[in-house]
Amino acid sequence: MNSRPPYRLLLLTSFLSLWQGVGGQSYTIDTVGLSITPSETVESGRVVILRCVVSVSHDSTLQLTHGFQFIRYDVPVYSLDTKDTSVSYRLSPARAADSGTYECQVTVKEKSKTSSSQKLTVTGLQTPELHLNKVQPFEHEEITATCSAPEEKGSLLFYFYQESRNGDVKKIKQLESSGNSSETKLVFGQVGDSHLYCNYKIPTLSEAGNSNNSNKVQVIVKALHITPTMNVLPSQNVYEGDIIEVYCKETTKLKDVYVFLTKDRKVLKKAVNTLSHRFRVRLEDSGELVCKAEWSSTQKETSKKLIVKELFSPPRLTIQPLDAFEGQRFSLTCSVPTYSQTISNETIQFSIYKDHVLMRKGKTYSAVAHPSLNGNYTCLAEVKTNGHILPKESPTLVFEVKVPVSPPVLSVVGGRMVLGKPFLLLCRSKNGSLPITYTLQGLSRKAEVRVVSRPGDQAVFNTTAIYKSSDMKNFLCMAKNNDFTAQKRSSGEQLLRTTNITEPVSKPELTLYPNSGDVSEGQELTLVCSVQKGTAPITYTWFHSKRKEPLGFQTIPEMKGMYSINKVRAEHKGDYYCESSNSANDVKRSFTITITVNLAGWKKGLIAVVCILITLVIIAFVIKKCLLPLRRSRTSELSVKSASSKVERLSLTMAEVNEPVNATPGVMGRSVWSEHVSGSACPLAHLNGVTDRCIAESDDQNSAASPEEPETQYTEVRIRQLDPSPVPPKRDTDTVYSEVRNLKQGAPEEADGGTVEYAQLNHDIGQQNAHWNHDNPADHSVQNEHGDDGEIIDVVNDDDCTQHPPPDC
Repeated sequence: MNSRPPYRLLLLTSFLSLWQGVGGQSYTIDTVGLSITPSETVESGRVVILRCVVSVSHDSTLQLTHGFQFIRYDVPVYSLDTKDTSVSYRLSPARAADSGTYECQVTVKEKSKTSSSQKLTVTGLQTPELHLNKVQPFEHEEITATCSAPEEKGSLLFYFYQESRNGDVKKIKQLESSGNSSETKLVFGQVGDSHLYCNYKIPTLSEAGNSNNSNKVQVIVKALHITPTMNVLPSQNVYEGDIIEVYCKETTKLKDVYVFLTKDRKVLKKAVNTLSHRFRVRLEDSGELVCKAEWSSTQKETSKKLIVKELFSPPRLTIQPLDAFEGQRFSLTCSVPTYSQTISNETIQFSIYKDHVLMRKGKTYSAVAHPSLNGNYTCLAEVKTNGHILPKESPTLVFEVKVPVSPPVLSVVGGRMVLGKPFLLLCRSKNGSLPITYTLQGLSRKAEVRVVSRPGDQAVFNTTAIYKSSDMKNFLCMAKNNDFTAQKRSSGEQLLRTTNITEPVSKPELTLYPNSGDVSEGQELTLVCSVQKGTAPITYTWFHSKRKEPLGFQTIPEMKGMYSINKVRAEHKGDYYCESSNSANDVKRSFTITITVNLAGWKKGLIAVVCILITLVIIAFVIKKCLLPLRRSRTSELSVKSASSKVERLSLTMAEVNEPVNATPGVMGRSVWSEHVSGSACPLAHLNGVTDRCIAESDDQNSAASPEEPETQYTEVRIRQLDPSPVPPKRDTDTVYSEVRNLKQGAPEEADGGTVEYAQLNHDIGQQNAHWNHDNPADHSVQNEHGDDGEIIDVVNDDDCTQHPPPDC
């Protein structure tokens, strides 16, 4: 048998253990209740019990601890951890400070629950008690008063009252205390009797109101008789340096009475009951001496006025002359303006000091002024009285040796001036004590004076414009600061060396190169802007009247500037001007120059040729229109037979009517070449530049296109001389009809009589504006006849030609 427990038994054991540790320890807080006994409203001094009860559902095996906490106005006032299900909080006795809203909160492990709130009201306050440490004080004596409510809780606000004999009540003190009692100091300044009492209230419980008044305590204030006495010996009227003694004492028999000797709120001495003070008086000791007696907070005082007269006045140190310049002798003198009759001037001893260093014993000190003697000088006067030396010191005299003015330097403010414009001149000396008087004299001007009295000031003179640099030499500046030395001068020669003189530019002149204002396109044009005078560098600017922006500018150290246009175009025409300026900021403008841009030479020639051609065309057109009615119409038919068996028809149209009637249609003696081409040939179409129409048709043109190559045909046309009688002009073109027989290539020509027949030229007058019908060539009547040699000869019917004008006939 296996000794190990079964697997299932182990699993069940583990599950039971887990259930006991987790599931078996479950709990829940059911209710938390709070109750107040005997009631929610009780009188002050009663015992009140607040009881909190909790109900918790839990497993019977659990032992739970309950954490109880009583809360008043969200502030815990009592806590207790117990296994009991109820806890009591006892208020014995309950006071008004215990009033408020209470809650009970119970915590069990991680869970907590709070009861509903209950309000407790405790009515009434405890009656306070008043205690005084002394009931019969002296006037102004301080006493201690204590008001307490031992059984009350929390912070309290106490009030102290004084009730006079006539019944008037005055609140004399108000104090807030964190406990149930309050102590304060009271002082009574009025002699007599009165009653004191107090009460209180709770600041956090205003509805409770004030407590009842405490017991009343009678206070009797007694008068304090303190009479201090004072005496000054040997007298209250003394001279400075005398010794006096002051006595101050209190005559009552009170103990612990202090006496004080004061002057100007300063305590000179303090003692008990009596004192004496001996000292040597000074002039500033004059004033009121006070003897004061003090007991507790009570004070009495008396005073004496002390008058201290001056034995001699403070010494005075003077210098002659007042302004001592370097190299000039000066002297210092010490003197006492007034002194008493008890001393003489001989008994006064004088000493002169410089920076607290003795310079001389005596009334005077003399030396030659030098910067090394600059410093603070004082005079000390001493008088021996009552075996004591009384010293007095004069006010400090600051001595500074004056420096004579150095030769002035004349300069232009800014170091730059422009001729023709006003400018400022500065006259300044490098050395010299102030004040310094400067005087400026110039070219035809009244002398001007400037006085420089303070450091930083300058002698600046407004100067009118000058137009030549040489005029600068005419200025003269003089400086002076004393009568001991002569005034110093400065001429204007140095102005030429130290001043940057700018001469404004003159009015510029704009010139052209080439000089003429007419320029052709493509040429180079240079605009030259020049001035006669002006300080370099000079800025030249060129403008075109139709452009807002300048064409260009140039800053150069020369008297003229140039602006070039490499290839002039039409848009460069117009008005031009230039401006010049320099550092004087005075811009000058030239006169305006107008530039005309002409066409280029080749453009002129082209235009001339075009114009000539246009003119010729117009003339030709005019001639044509004028001579058209005079033109005559001629119609001729010419038949030419050759040895060849082929006969071709040639139609010629001639447009020139001004040629002779007997002229050859060979264009004024030219040869007529006919190209035998399939379709048509127009050998005379180029005559005289006039469009001629020519139609050559072959009798066999109705056949299909021949495969043979086009053959060159030579045709000779002759026209018989007609009657030279005048023929009326025709309006339409003259047409010549002829039959031309091809010559066989290589055959010899026959004589004119045998090989060529002449056709008569028939002239028919055509109608003006004849209509040429190209659409119906079949309408033209043409007959073919056979000649003797068997060749076909085209016979033209004159009637058909009359009805159908050429070239169809």
